[in-house]
Amino acid sequence: MKPNSLEEFYSKMAASDGAPTSALLPPGVQQEIGHFNVFQIADLIANYRHRPPMTFDRRAFYKISLIRGRSRVESADKVIDIAQNALWFATSRVPYRWLPQDLNQTGYFCIFTDEFLLPAKSGVVLEELPIFQLGAYPVLEVTNTDYAAIETIFKKMAQEISSGYAYKYDLLRTYLLELIHFGQKLQPAPVLAHAPNASARVTALFVELLERQFPLETPQQQLRLRTPKDYADQLAVHVNHLNRVLKQTTGRTTTDLLSSRLAQEAKILLKQTSWTSAEIADSLGFTDVAHFCHFFKRQTGLAPSALRS
Repeated sequence: MKPNSLEEFYSKMAASDGAPTSALLPPGVQQEIGHFNVFQIADLIANYRHRPPMTFDRRAFYKISLIRGRSRVESADKVIDIAQNALWFATSRVPYRWLPQDLNQTGYFCIFTDEFLLPAKSGVVLEELPIFQLGAYPVLEVTNTDYAAIETIFKKMAQEISSGYAYKYDLLRTYLLELIHFGQKLQPAPVLAHAPNASARVTALFVELLERQFPLETPQQQLRLRTPKDYADQLAVHVNHLNRVLKQTTGRTTTDLLSSRLAQEAKILLKQTSWTSAEIADSLGFTDVAHFCHFFKRQTGLAPSALRS
C-alpha cells in the first residue's frame, strides 16, 4: 500500500477540474524546499458530482482541513461523523478518506510535506508534535468562535499564496505553525501532558521505529521489529526501561502499543487488499494463521473473515 504521491493528488484534481496540473500549483513553489498549497472546500465540492469518491489510502503528505457541513472522516480503523464544524489533522502515516454527506460544505484545507518547515528553523519535527502522535484526536469539533479564528488563518494563507511577495513562503510557514499550535491547544489535556525530555525523546524514537515499518506493500514484506525487546535493542535501552517510559508518557505498555498498531494494520490490509489471512499473518510476524486469528479477535472482537465480509 504505497502512499499516494503529490503528483497523483494533482492529477486527480486536474482531471476533475478540466485544468492542466500546472495551473493548480502555486507560483514559485517548485523553487521551495518541500511543498505547500491551500484550497477552498467549496471549489472541491463544485466538481464533486463529476469525480469519484475519495479513495481510502495513505498520502505522501500532511493535510489540515477546516470543515463546515455534515460529513464523515474514515481514518485508520476509526469512523468519525462531523455534524457541523471540525478541524482535521491527517498525517502521511495513516490511511484516510473524507465523505461529504451532502453538497453543503465549506471551509479550507492545506497540504504540505515535512520538509516545508525546515527553512523555518523552528526545530519542529512534525511526527514528534502531540497533534500527530499516537493517541491524539485527528478530528476536533470546534465552536463557531474557534471556526472563525481558524478560518482567518486559512484566509491569510489563501491570500498570501497568490501574492507576489518575495518572502511569501516564509510567511506561509508562520501561518502553518500557527494553525498547528491552534489545533494542539484544542487537544484534550492528557494528550498534551509534557513528559521529561529524555522520556519524550525515547517515546518519539519508539513511535518513529514503529511507523517506519509501514505500510506493507507486498505480502513478501515482513516486519523487521516485532517484540518489545526488538525495539529496546534498537534504542539501546533495557526493555523494562522502555516499558516504563512508554507507560509514563502514553499510559500504555510497549506490548499494548505494538498490539494496537498491528491490529490497526491488519484491519487496513483486510479492507484494502486481496491478501489472504495467511499472507497477512506472515507479513505481520505471526507464526501461523490460527495465532493471527486469535490475536485479531482478541483485539477487535471480530474474526478476520467477519471484518472482510
